Amino acid sequence: MPLAKINGQEIYFEDSGGKGPALVFMHGFLMDQSLFDFQVKMLSPDYRCIRWDARCFGRTKWDGRPFNLYDSVKDCFGLMDFLQIDSAILVGMSQGGYCALRAALTQPKRVKALVLMSTQSGVDPDQLKAAFRETRDSWMQSGPTDPLIEGLATVLLGPKGDPGMETHWNNWLPKWKKIPAINIFHAMNNLLERDEITHRVQEIHCPVLVTHGADDHCLPVTLAEELSKKLLNCRGLVISPGAHAVNMTHPENINPGLKQFLDNLA
Repeated sequence: MPLAKINGQEIYFEDSGGKGPALVFMHGFLMDQSLFDFQVKMLSPDYRCIRWDARCFGRTKWDGRPFNLYDSVKDCFGLMDFLQIDSAILVGMSQGGYCALRAALTQPKRVKALVLMSTQSGVDPDQLKAAFRETRDSWMQSGPTDPLIEGLATVLLGPKGDPGMETHWNNWLPKWKKIPAINIFHAMNNLLERDEITHRVQEIHCPVLVTHGADDHCLPVTLAEELSKKLLNCRGLVISPGAHAVNMTHPENINPGLKQFLDNLA
């Protein structure tokens, strides 16, 4: 199992290899690197696709300490150093997008371009923060109960009754039930305590593609539209039917625009 010892963590990663331009994929909250299976399958013949499990999720061995998004940025660049990659295109979904934006602000020379999926530059409104805290505290107190898990699945994946979502529900819910409560506690705090960077978005000059689900009830699609307008070099905005994890649930709508964006860069 490929593990890289970086910043006191043992980061699980997958690397498709090859001589194509490097893409580094960063997944969202509750997910792991397999979130990008459909994108990697499409792109790996022409691109070097690297993806990794963030702290608290997947097969990464987290040290158990509190962390923030800038620690994740260090993990990203640390993995690139480990793989001897000087610069790459960063593809971030939700939490991964928060990390990708901060990576571009922290070390812009190492970020060739950004693909921002189902994400935003701002912080969450108080009402949403309160809901996140309730989820965090409920998981700590009672564990991953069915109502809690199914509520999260509806927001992230889409309605349970949707035939197209059955496979995703069957895949992800058993994974979520195995996540220790302490992992959820620190991973959620990482999101709740993130800093506001909207006023800095215009400092990002690399090419950017923004994608989003039209039915995303976690981050409304208007946030994607606003972000695309603020970015000085946004090359496209792809809106697809689907909920928060739309790149996984509706890859047939997201992948063509993603491939075109990347190929145009090349």
